[in-house]
Amino acid sequence: MARKWWSDKLLWLFALLWLCTSSCQSLRPLHDVGQLHDGDLLFHVVEQGNAITAVTHGTSTLAIDHVAIYYTDSDGAPRAIQAVYDGVTTTPLDSLLAEPGYYVSGRVRGVWTEGTVARALQYVGKPYDFTYSEGDREIYCSELVLLSYVDREGHSLFAPVPMTFRDERGAIPPYWQSFYGQRNLSVPEGKPGSNPGELSRREGVKLRYYMPLGKAKE
Repeated sequence: MARKWWSDKLLWLFALLWLCTSSCQSLRPLHDVGQLHDGDLLFHVVEQGNAITAVTHGTSTLAIDHVAIYYTDSDGAPRAIQAVYDGVTTTPLDSLLAEPGYYVSGRVRGVWTEGTVARALQYVGKPYDFTYSEGDREIYCSELVLLSYVDREGHSLFAPVPMTFRDERGAIPPYWQSFYGQRNLSVPEGKPGSNPGELSRREGVKLRYYMPLGKAKE
């Protein structure tokens, strides 16, 4: 059993290294947390696809299902601001990187990061938006990014895009039909919104580091 566990881990590591050398030529391993900047985006890549990645696509075919915002707190500790099921919260970076899968960091061009982090922190405590609806008091992960990344003139750096819940065949999977049906809602196909995979493909985002299989070195 132990041999199989290590074999599975090695296969996953080799697959990750192949992916980051063949599909993400500009990505480098994160050796020191000091390589990150306040306001960097942290994209979560799942080892296997899920309902989100089945209908959204990350850059270089990465299966991205979540995004958080990196910052250092007043004590200099590395943390992330993120919208999760418990609501908008802050999380120690080592706890974030201990999750299954791995993270890829993205540097956002032209961002006044001090203001970005301050805006994101203002949303801490807001409830999570389980139906991915724009314009309400609840917030989902990529929506937090849209609300926080604003330039000095007050213009959003990331405009909403038409949401899609269709898979590669053009069909809405049963999961999403059931998900919204149980809430007596129609699938918001084409409604304005966002998703973490699409954000990773934005022209203003430059992917820089990958953080696989464990903690970043502090």
